[in-house]
Amino acid sequence: MFAVIKTGGKQYIVSPGDKIKIEKLDKKEGQETTFKEVLLLQKGKKLEVGTPLVKKAKVVGKVIKQDKHKKVIIFKFRASKRYKVKKGHRQSFTEVEITKIEIE
Repeated sequence: MFAVIKTGGKQYIVSPGDKIKIEKLDKKEGQETTFKEVLLLQKGKKLEVGTPLVKKAKVVGKVIKQDKHKKVIIFKFRASKRYKVKKGHRQSFTEVEITKIEIE
């Protein structure tokens, strides 16, 4: 059984027991979160594709941790203009463990 969910402007293929890193959610560690934007659902040999969402389907997950990715260095340089800019960025994320996929 798996599903395709949409969160944070991205799509993820998930199954129960999967751990995914998604855009930051305003939830504390240990809290449950529900994803109601299910785009595709496969259960056994039955495949259900939403138009655009699957009706009465949801994916439940548990927040494991809130953290930041590794630093990404942004360096801009113009050779003949004596122009240099160096910046760093660390994107926040939420790690979620998928507990169950439900159809109401």
